[in-house]
Amino acid sequence: MGQEDFMNKAEDVADQFLRVTKQYLPHLARLCLISTFLEDGIRMWFQWNEQRDYIEATWSCGYFLATCFVLLNLIGQLGGCVLILSRNFVQYACFGLFGIIALQTIAYSILWDLKFLMRYSRSEGKSMFAGVPSMGESSPKQYMQLGGRVLLVLMFMTLLHFDSNFFSVSVTIQ
Repeated sequence: MGQEDFMNKAEDVADQFLRVTKQYLPHLARLCLISTFLEDGIRMWFQWNEQRDYIEATWSCGYFLATCFVLLNLIGQLGGCVLILSRNFVQYACFGLFGIIALQTIAYSILWDLKFLMRYSRSEGKSMFAGVPSMGESSPKQYMQLGGRVLLVLMFMTLLHFDSNFFSVSVTIQ
């Protein structure tokens, strides 16, 4: 009976907490989703000269075009974050942030940098499945990483919509 009382008490506390914080959770969720862009935009502001010099040296495009590129990145990331947080033009802001990702992938040569694509953490070793727990190891960090990766995949899978009626399948096949 003690365990049942404890569970009822825990459910009451959780219910009370959700009643108080319910209105803030969507804002917090949006902030978590755009935190990478927000951090990158702020870092770009504070490392303005380094970013501009890197683009200018890598692409030999000149001072003006390198400055325009960094300014586009800065405005695109911070502007997209502000629009998403304020719930204005969210769809366009998401497309803009996606465009920034594509632009950075090309500009910073991420696509052709095998060291970047194949990098691993020294603490994880040279495993092909870095972050996935193996039979001999039971590090809490590895289980947290695995759980985070699985939850991230599940989060994006909720955005998929499947229609399985005959008409939509036949249209897709044609």
